[in-house]
Amino acid sequence: MSKLFALIGATVGGWLGWWIGLHISFFTAFVLMMIGTALGVYLGRRVVRNMLG
Repeated sequence: MSKLFALIGATVGGWLGWWIGLHISFFTAFVLMMIGTALGVYLGRRVVRNMLG
């Protein structure tokens, strides 16, 4: 379950970072995508940990 939520979080976080950064520049989009992916993995695993205990 943890891996599934991490994957979903990484996908959503990466997409959101890319979408926000693309309005500025390509490099900014790439950097924000990487940050969003890492944050999405962290938050996805944290959600599972809080739900399952």
